[in-house]
Amino acid sequence: MASEEAFDSALDLLRRLNPKDTAKNVDLLCQIAPSLTEDLLESVDVPLSIRKCKKSGREYLCCDYNRDGDSWRSPWSNEFDPPLEDGEGVPQSDKVRKMETKANDAFDVYRELYYEGGISSVYFWDLENDDFAGCVLLKKSVSPISKSSGGWDSIHVFETIGRGRTAQYKLTSTVILSLGADAESLGSMDLSGNMVRQVEQEMSVEDDSSHVANIGKMVEAMELNMRNLLQEVYFGKAKDVVGDLRSIPSLSETNRDRATQREMISSMSK
Repeated sequence: MASEEAFDSALDLLRRLNPKDTAKNVDLLCQIAPSLTEDLLESVDVPLSIRKCKKSGREYLCCDYNRDGDSWRSPWSNEFDPPLEDGEGVPQSDKVRKMETKANDAFDVYRELYYEGGISSVYFWDLENDDFAGCVLLKKSVSPISKSSGGWDSIHVFETIGRGRTAQYKLTSTVILSLGADAESLGSMDLSGNMVRQVEQEMSVEDDSSHVANIGKMVEAMELNMRNLLQEVYFGKAKDVVGDLRSIPSLSETNRDRATQREMISSMSK
């Protein structure tokens, strides 16, 4: 375990740097202080990376929950790349693995309907007393068009505690948003950051498929809520700030419009 003071200092530094470069900054911190590597990778959310499953040929997303050292587990083949004999984070029971497979199929449809592209991956793992936990990953990137780019990464980590005919779900969701534009009229603009929200809910359970449906409903509701908040906070506020600080029309046009407005108000008052 890294020293608490060094770890807090690293997190404090990351909070003051551009969120767009979080992945690069975490990598640099790991090189400077190797003892912080595990703690930083477990605690800091970075944009999801993409790998291709050698067995199925399908792409999947990588995070700390499907990582064991330098190997990553594919949700499609349930195998690590590079191969590991006893990798951690693999579903220990057939029941959890079957639910993981169903969840991957379900969120693949969700991804296509809501994102019209991108990549999704779902990982489950066993807990004590026949309970389980997992994470749902979604990523959509926009290829640079006319010097514009954008990326959306959502990480939904959940824990399920069974209570007979019901189950208690605890969901922690993180959205990482990155937008960039470079135009002659506006100049360079970079809007990057992340948002974290948490919710708990108790829902009825009939069989194992109910867990997949319940988790899907919670993730869908959480993403809708966070998208609305991001629209208000990111886009609404940014538009207000940019509108107050910068003007696309020339100063002479702005002054002429203001003069016309004053003249109209003056004539109406007379």
